[in-house]
Amino acid sequence: MRMHCELVLEEYIKRVKTLIRILSHSSTLVQPSPAFLDSLDSDEEYWLGPMGQSQRRYFHEPYRRKLAIVCHRLEADLSLVQSRIRGDEDHGGWVNGYGDEHELLNDLYLIRDSLIGHGDANAADGALQDLIRLVESFGLHLVHLDIRQESARHSQAVEELFARQPGAPFYGAFTEQQKLVALAEAISHPHPFHIDKGTLTAETRETLEVFEVMARMRAEISERVFGAYVISMTHCASHVMEVLLLARLAGLAGCLDQGDGDGWFCHIRISPLFETIEDLEQIDTVMSTLFDNDTYAALLKASGNLQEVMLGYSDSCKDGGILSSAWNLYQAQEKIVALTRARGLRCRLFHGRGGTIGRGGGPTHEAILSQPEDSVHGQIKFTEQGEVLSYRYANPETALYELTMGISGLIKASRCLIEPPVRPRQEYLGIMQELSAYGEQAYRELIGGDHGLLDYFYQVTPVDAIALLNIGSRPSHRKHRDRSLGSIRAIPWVFGWAQSRHTLPAWYGIGSAIERWRAGDLERLAKLQKMYQEWPFFRAILSNTQMSLFKAEMHIAHAYLRLAEDPAGAEVIYKRIAVEYKRTSTQVLNLAGLRGLLEETPDLQHSLARRNAYLDPLNHIQIALLERYRSKAASEQRQECLDPLLRSINAIAAGMRNTG
Repeated sequence: MRMHCELVLEEYIKRVKTLIRILSHSSTLVQPSPAFLDSLDSDEEYWLGPMGQSQRRYFHEPYRRKLAIVCHRLEADLSLVQSRIRGDEDHGGWVNGYGDEHELLNDLYLIRDSLIGHGDANAADGALQDLIRLVESFGLHLVHLDIRQESARHSQAVEELFARQPGAPFYGAFTEQQKLVALAEAISHPHPFHIDKGTLTAETRETLEVFEVMARMRAEISERVFGAYVISMTHCASHVMEVLLLARLAGLAGCLDQGDGDGWFCHIRISPLFETIEDLEQIDTVMSTLFDNDTYAALLKASGNLQEVMLGYSDSCKDGGILSSAWNLYQAQEKIVALTRARGLRCRLFHGRGGTIGRGGGPTHEAILSQPEDSVHGQIKFTEQGEVLSYRYANPETALYELTMGISGLIKASRCLIEPPVRPRQEYLGIMQELSAYGEQAYRELIGGDHGLLDYFYQVTPVDAIALLNIGSRPSHRKHRDRSLGSIRAIPWVFGWAQSRHTLPAWYGIGSAIERWRAGDLERLAKLQKMYQEWPFFRAILSNTQMSLFKAEMHIAHAYLRLAEDPAGAEVIYKRIAVEYKRTSTQVLNLAGLRGLLEETPDLQHSLARRNAYLDPLNHIQIALLERYRSKAASEQRQECLDPLLRSINAIAAGMRNTG
């Protein structure tokens, strides 16, 4: 954060020095505004004191004189930030610098308005306006940093804090309602807890320190330095209230006036993340409970009545399959938008999309247009993965294209603000509900039971080597040495299947669902074809499915069976996957009225097809390297093949254009 601040200050100083060369107006020829001249008079203390320069410098050049002060104050800010980066926390206060970006903007606005006032709008609208736009956009913080932590860490910290209070009951034994009451009372209390950090566990101290750093950085850099505080694995309302209590202890939220209750303040925007199928189904229940809580409602009002909700594409797909995930996410959006509208609240949906189709990826324009009608109100927020950033935004031409497509999609999806939205037919919603249930059943039959799918996954994909890559911010598993489906994170789950060319999470269950619903009925096929043509949501699902099916190569996936410890058992699972692959390809093509995958987008089809000549040999090289790496040879020999193995993973990821 300090380095971000350093970066913007250096840019601002460079631009201010350019303005000093440009705005050379003489006071004998122009008359600056009274407000500007008053500001210039109040700046005399800088010329007499810290700047140590003659008062007559730029004496007849008022804008240069003002900009010299601006430059001096920015340099003072830069010196302070750099000293703190070096570890000098005892450096003095802001001294002559700007306390925040608003002070800087006020000076720039004065110059702009004064220039316009004496007829020099062209000068005001050039480099000066560019600098103003930069400061308005990036402040002193450059980016809004989102914080993310799992709900269990907060619950653990709060339980320990309650346990350290004399005579306090055991928080862990509370019902959900009892937790909400206890948390609300603690948040509104002027001194909720006596905390002796020395008696706390390292995990709890670390959790508390995150909030303390947030409070310090807000005061030191900017009130806008942080974006949302994301609570992953949000299962209930108390998970949100626990974070507010921890924020209260750091001075980020609370009530200053214990009398009439108008003194509420909240400097943290919490974004609960709903990830699993079950959590998505309960999203309206959890959020209604929060909105009905007087303490939460007061804090939300104090922060601007904007409720951000994050939706997890990754774990919901891993949990219930692509069809069930997409449909439950669609319904969750409808629920939360209707709920916030009924309460008179503003709502922003934060889409936790990954780079792959199995994690909500796909073309941005189509993804925005496929959102529920009346859910996009002029703004949308979504994650972009590292590998997506590189090929979408690495050069100006592609970056401009991607931003243009995203903005045009946002504008189209926001038509509901000026005209009634065109909602999908009720019949389509019912069909989608049935398809979702059938797809989830097919997916759960594959991953559940005693079929050995997890053993298959760990043996015929390079997931063990993926965990050794120096990428990502989180470990591949939530719990060390726990190989269960619940423990493995969505990224390595999707990444592993993509590396071995199965791409299974992005399409498995769709073919079974469509085939089962159709039941050989031509009239039902016609309904699905019409649904594909008329409903952007359904069309986006099947378009993305086509791309994932095209990227998969079943003969390459079969080659990975050489790595299986039980070849016969692996062959059974592979055949089940291959049958579903063929079924899904057939059903999707029938619905879309196509003869081949991606026939509607020949450029994309050609681009992906050309990569196979490079990808297929890489896959065979990777199989050979995995065999050597997993062999019982000496550790030195195994270590020799690790580096080329990791490079093969990177190469295939680049060719597939996704990691997870």
